[in-house]
This record gives sequence, C-alpha cells and structure tokens, in this order.
Amino acid sequence: MLRSLLVLAMVAAATPALADCDHFKWRVARERALFAGLPAVGASAQVGVAYNLALAKDPSSPLPSERAAQPGRHGVAVNVSGVKAGLYQITLSQEGWIDVAQNGAAVKSSAFSGQHDCPGVRKTVRFQLGAGAMTVQISDAAEENVNLVILPAN
Repeated sequence: MLRSLLVLAMVAAATPALADCDHFKWRVARERALFAGLPAVGASAQVGVAYNLALAKDPSSPLPSERAAQPGRHGVAVNVSGVKAGLYQITLSQEGWIDVAQNGAAVKSSAFSGQHDCPGVRKTVRFQLGAGAMTVQISDAAEENVNLVILPAN
C-alpha cells in the first residue's frame, strides 16, 4: 500500500501543472502573442490589433454601464469601425469592466472568462456583433493602463 502511494506521488510530481493561462474557458494564446508588442491608441481601434490604453481617473461614461465604477477607478471609451457581423472576444490584460454599444444600443455579453494568475491576460468577454461601428467602454479599472485586443472568436 505504501509503495502504491509513493508511486502515485512520484507520478503526480512528474506531471506538469497546467499554466494558469490554460484555465480560461477558451484559448487566449493569440491575445498573449498580440500583447507582446503594443501600439498606442487614441480614440479609435481596429479588430485584430493590440493596444495599450491610457485610462482616465473617474472618467465620464458615454455608455450606460451595467456596473457602477468605484470612486478613484479608471476608464476609457474606444471607437471601433469596420466590424463584420460575428462573434468577437474582447480581452483585457488587467482588471476592468467591459461594455459594448452598437447602433446606439448596449450589446449584452454572451460569455466571459477570467483568470487572476495568467501573465498578461486577466479577462476575456464574448459579444455577438452586427456589421458596423461599435464603442468599447472599459471602466472600473484599478490600473492607469490596460492592454486591449478585439478578435473574432475561434
């Protein structure tokens, strides 16, 4: 019996643990690769490009958020044009709330996943979008900067 327990313990110790990035509901390898080299962004963004966003402290919110921001937190709104209809995932490197609006109406998320200990990726949220422009609003972020990428879901 003791020998069996020792063998099981040795096998468990030799089996590599999953990286914390592997515990998301879907893969975030594309996002992590895109966050490796980041361009700056102003008030607009493109699908498939990673951005490092400077967030304002206690910003005014152009979109009604599903979650009220705590005082002293940071946020920004980014316009995205040329979106094709489909399922997209919006990914952040840090903690923050994501709201999306299209054609003047809020878009409900269809799924989300988060992980506290994945280097470079904290949260990813999926939205079913129509064709056309959209606004992505990030709010209630503790940090002054956040990486953002918008990708078609795979």
